[in-house]
Amino acid sequence: MSKPLIGVTTYLDQARWGVWDMQAALLPAPYPRLVRESGGLAVMLPPDDAAAAAEIVARLDGLVVAGGADVEPVRYGAEPDPRTGPPARARDSWELALIDAALASGTPLLGICRGMQLLNVALGGTLVQHLDGHVEAVGMIGRHAVKPVPGTRYASLVPELTEVPTYHHQAVDRLGTGLAASAHAEDGTVEAVELSAPAWALGVQWHPEMGEDLRVMRGLVEAARARRALPEMRGPAEAAGARQR
Repeated sequence: MSKPLIGVTTYLDQARWGVWDMQAALLPAPYPRLVRESGGLAVMLPPDDAAAAAEIVARLDGLVVAGGADVEPVRYGAEPDPRTGPPARARDSWELALIDAALASGTPLLGICRGMQLLNVALGGTLVQHLDGHVEAVGMIGRHAVKPVPGTRYASLVPELTEVPTYHHQAVDRLGTGLAASAHAEDGTVEAVELSAPAWALGVQWHPEMGEDLRVMRGLVEAARARRALPEMRGPAEAAGARQR
């Protein structure tokens, strides 16, 4: 069987390379590396028309919503804190549409940092707009311990207390509908969330792509592989997308 196709969201930003200085779809290289080392094939998903999300997800075996800018507070009914970053409205709309499509179709989903926060918001949850102690220094990945909640999907992947690469100043506040916390930091911050089976939807607050532990991404890839092997689990549009690959 061919490797599962894993879509990874990107963001649009001004970039320079060679003689060029223009807007580009950006994705830090550790993301596709992590997908590849975990047994999947990575494809970049730049922001697009939200109406295209379901068609794109139908062609994927799994989805990763990557880290990045703060989620705009209006998305969860809050006024912006002065420490909240500038909005990325096009990316918010696109990624929320991708999350909705993945949840509706049962496509395995992994949210990383911002991706976990957006998963929570998509399901009606809210965010803490600023907390201290989870950023070591600007532009520098830190590390702290994360403790799994016994009996959760995350604990089945990583059963022990683990040091993880971290860089965030926001976090989950009220959990979205159907989500359960599956890991915490020592200060009580929710560090992982998940939906109960049969859905495979997991969010982690840290950055597994910045470390060497493959277990979380392997969990997504294996769920994508298992789902791809069961065509009866796909809707007509998804089955057509799979036949085209």
